[in-house]
Amino acid sequence: MSRVREGTKPHTILVAGGSGFVGREIVARLVDDGHRVIVPTRRREAARELILLPTVDVVECDITDAATLARMLRGADTMINLVGILNETAHNTYARLHVAFARDAVAACRSAGVARFLQMSALNAAADAPSNYLRSKGEAEAIVAGSALEWTIFRPNVIFGRDDTLLNRFAALGRWLPVIALGGAAAEFQPVWVEDVADCFVQAVAEDSTIAQRYELCGPMRYTLRNLVKWTLATADTPRPVIGLPDALARLAASVLERLPGKLLTRDNLDSMRVPGVCRAAFPAVFDIEPSALETLAPAWLSPDLRKSRYDDYRAQVGRS
Repeated sequence: MSRVREGTKPHTILVAGGSGFVGREIVARLVDDGHRVIVPTRRREAARELILLPTVDVVECDITDAATLARMLRGADTMINLVGILNETAHNTYARLHVAFARDAVAACRSAGVARFLQMSALNAAADAPSNYLRSKGEAEAIVAGSALEWTIFRPNVIFGRDDTLLNRFAALGRWLPVIALGGAAAEFQPVWVEDVADCFVQAVAEDSTIAQRYELCGPMRYTLRNLVKWTLATADTPRPVIGLPDALARLAASVLERLPGKLLTRDNLDSMRVPGVCRAAFPAVFDIEPSALETLAPAWLSPDLRKSRYDDYRAQVGRS
């Protein structure tokens, strides 16, 4: 449930990337607050959860086409840009989806008279960051911050939730592999809950004090990647030995894995992990959110016992116990 204050003026908001993991949470909260939401998507099927929401207009189109984006923004007063990729493909590159799209979005907003712009970036994004991913996010930030728009930039850590890729991927690997070998095992993270991130975006829509501000978003606990993976495997009831690979071997393994479907690990991922993934300050006070702990929430979808308990409760409710 969103924590936006009552009496907020309804907006018409285009959410680029609204059918994704974070986007679905943001769109649902915007609807709860009475906003009209436009969600462009390449495939309507990808946004099927959103189609039935009362003030959502799901439009099948290619939002990376500049003319299409400009057309979609007509009548809107706010844009939220969640478009992003963790790993590149031949067609979907950081330069195209992070940098060029940010530039096109700013230009389209200016042309359409859309003043408010919220940008999803990443913790440690910077022009001199060690990875192409973080450098491209930093370049996108510079484009947004250099515009005349009323911008707010969010820089979340790794985001966890029921449909995340990180925890669920390691839980799945634990069901198949007897040992987990990790590159970047000592890398530090401070995972943040998807619903806390979504609440920050929704609150910022109506909070003028967030204009021209950047916010780092982290959860309350720090982990090394090794400890995070060990906790995930134990919670999923598939404890496995977790071995940290030396840097040279990790890069060799990544050079192979990045060529396989799914790209479990890339050399650019390893480069990103060279910078500690921890916030420099407490959760931003302007949002009045006490960030949720991973250990409190993640067992609900990782633990077989809890999943079974939830299923048994559901069966009892429908009279099948």
